[in-house]
Amino acid sequence: MALWPNKRRKETARVCDANASPFAVFENVGLTIGQRKILEGLTLSLDERRIGVIGLNGSGKSTFIRMLNGLRTPDTGDLKLFGAGFAEAEQELPHHVGFVFQNPDHQAIFPTVEEEIAFGLTQLGADKAESRIRALEFLERHGCAELATSPIAELSEGQKQLICILAVLVMEPRLLVLDEPMTSLDALASRRIRDKLLSLPQKIVMVSHDLSHFEGFDRILWLEDGRLRMDGNPHEVLAAYCRDIDGRSGIKMELAAL
Repeated sequence: MALWPNKRRKETARVCDANASPFAVFENVGLTIGQRKILEGLTLSLDERRIGVIGLNGSGKSTFIRMLNGLRTPDTGDLKLFGAGFAEAEQELPHHVGFVFQNPDHQAIFPTVEEEIAFGLTQLGADKAESRIRALEFLERHGCAELATSPIAELSEGQKQLICILAVLVMEPRLLVLDEPMTSLDALASRRIRDKLLSLPQKIVMVSHDLSHFEGFDRILWLEDGRLRMDGNPHEVLAAYCRDIDGRSGIKMELAAL
């Protein structure tokens, strides 16, 4: 769920362009926490509809995608989001970027599905009555009307993650960023979530350790030790990544045909 900053900019003061192309430009971007360099020297532009992010644990993937919605702030280099500098864009990012966490239990904040969906609409300015009506309509459009009154705690893991995604989508972001959204799901729930994501009009940046989840993606970024090791066509990058893992482990990885 996206939460608005306490101090919103006035509508007339907006500096971001929702239709900016590319939507993100990194120029020598880095971030150091304590003595550790989390990201270093990232230079790239993002504009494709479906972008995957891969890498071993500790490679900087989560920090990288959190910069896209202002949860992490670079301390070196220049980052532009939706045509504006990071400092100027930060307050406006909830208008444009929806973020989905790995664990839906860390994201859902209301007891029922209807309340979770309606909250995003109140964030956009609708009153409670209007938000409830629109939330029910939104759930029906997405085939989830029967879940409206259900306690989120009683949903399956797949249903929980779907509701968390819908709670972000109801705010109509231009960009959807997901941090390993299928990690806790079984194969069927993962397929359903992935198919849902691929059907969306929003641009997507997604982290996953399961390479099969990148079927239908346009571009893959491979991060290693906070740096961009490879960037390009999914077939080429994923194949190179598998070869690298094979070489490190001595165990052959199976890469699904994409």
